Order: sequence, then structure tokens, then C-alpha cells
Amino acid sequence: MIVVLLCVSLLCFPFYSSAKRNDSPIIGVLAQEVYSQKPNRTAYIAASYVKFLESAGARVVPVMINQTLEEYKTLFSSINGILYPGGGVSIISSGYERAAKIFFELAIEANKRGDYFPVWGTCLGFEQLTLLTSGKAILAYTNTSGVALPLNFTNEAKDSRMFKGFPPELMKDLASQPLTENSHKWSLASVTYNSNEELKKFYKVLSTNTDGKVEFVSTMEAYNCPIYGTQWHPEKNAFEWTRPYNPHTRSAVKTTFYMAEFFVSEARKNFHRFESEEGENKALIYNYNPVYTGHQGAFEQIYFF
Repeated sequence: MIVVLLCVSLLCFPFYSSAKRNDSPIIGVLAQEVYSQKPNRTAYIAASYVKFLESAGARVVPVMINQTLEEYKTLFSSINGILYPGGGVSIISSGYERAAKIFFELAIEANKRGDYFPVWGTCLGFEQLTLLTSGKAILAYTNTSGVALPLNFTNEAKDSRMFKGFPPELMKDLASQPLTENSHKWSLASVTYNSNEELKKFYKVLSTNTDGKVEFVSTMEAYNCPIYGTQWHPEKNAFEWTRPYNPHTRSAVKTTFYMAEFFVSEARKNFHRFESEEGENKALIYNYNPVYTGHQGAFEQIYFF
């Protein structure tokens, strides 16, 4: 798979025409296993990820775990992008990992053909992308569970696809104020990135952070494919209120919406469609009701499946 990634790295973008745009994007959000399972509660998606995408004009389809390869291929051909959310399951062996791997490989092949398909990983999703790209579990422990940080932008950030549309004043605030919430114990250390040829050739680093001992990659985008990762949580600023370290300042909330707008704008460049309106309506997350869990957990609302 690594050879495939390197071979297609120069072939992902040239075929997209900016004159086309899909104004009805549908984005998949990957579900994951529930730690303590109950009847009808074996998998979940935090509602903040759904709101994050909906805030920028996308609709959402849950990507269920433990489906067949053919079911995933059919869904891939129906949606316009996929988001791998944060969470606590294994990136080595889990239903989340298996589905993420299948969609990642389908996205690589699609982009090689000129079928623009964006992938986003947040926190656990970011970590999953490092494994899928490098083929190795290479993360380092960091003391970054429950802390908001400013971003240390690299020289690559200014002209990046992700940040080039951000207002200068928001970029300044992101660099100087603790606007990015971190809830992870494992990180891609900068020294590991710099020594791993697969990662270096595939991703450019847009920002780093440190826990005081280990510098780690906090934001990245693929050089030549629409694949993106944030180790931090842009969705929490506007939609999660249960933890005191979730930033809610004006600039923090702006960050949520600018990040959402960017990824949804990427999904607008894809033209996959469901075979029927009936199939589309059946797949949408509107068929499920979020459960209020803010009084007992990290998420205000959760979709259970």
C-alpha cells in the first residue's frame, strides 16, 4: 500500500475543474464501538461532528462499523467525503480501523483517477491516518489530555489549502491564544515524522505543538491529495460544553466554522450520488435521534446505533 501511496502522490489533483461544484454535499462520519455496550447501543457518533459539518452546509450519513466490503464500496460511491472522528478505540484492530482503512484506500484510488474525494481525521482519526499512511504504529506518549493550546504554525501553513482562506486576524489568534482543544495521549512526534519517509512524502506539516517535553504534529494535509488531519478538535469549540478546557471565545468559535467551511468546500468538489432519493433519505443521520449525555460524559449529545 505504501508504494501505491507514493506513486499516486502526484496524480490526485490535476483532473479537478473548479468550474464545477456540488451544492448538496453529503459527508460520511465514521462510527466506533461503544465501550460498555447495551442493546441498540453497540456503536456511536458524537453529535458535535454532525453539527460541525451541518454548520457549513453538508448533510451527514453515519458510516457503520462491521459492514461488508461491498456495502462500504456502495456507500463510498454515494457520499462526497468522510470524517474519521476522535474517540478511544484501537487504530490497530477495531471496526473503526477496518472501515477507515477501506475508505482510505478507496479514496487514494479515486483521487488517482481524478475522482476528488476528501478525507478528514480528527484526534483518533489523525492518529489513524498516520498508521494508514506509514503502515506502522509510531505514536509517542504526550501529556496532552484535556488542554487548549495555540498553534505553532510552520512555513507551510500560509499557502496551505486548509488555512489560506482564513482571515489574518484569526490566524494571529490561533498562533497566540489557546484556541485548539487537545484530548489525546498519543501523538506523532516531530522527530518521528522527520525520520519517516512515507509520512514526509505524503503530508506537509502545517502546525506543531508541545507538551513541554515532546514536540508533535498538530495539523497536516497531504501534498497532492485532499486528505487532512488535526490532532486537536475544531468541533468542540462551538458544540461541546462539558469540559472547562473547551475554548468558547469568539475566535475559538470562528475556528470551528472556518474549519468546517474548508472541509465541506472540499466535499463540494465531489459528485458521487446515491442511486435513488429513497436510498439517500434512508441513509441520512436524520433517521436517528441524538441522546443527551452532557450530564454524564464528555459529549453533549451522542448518536447510538
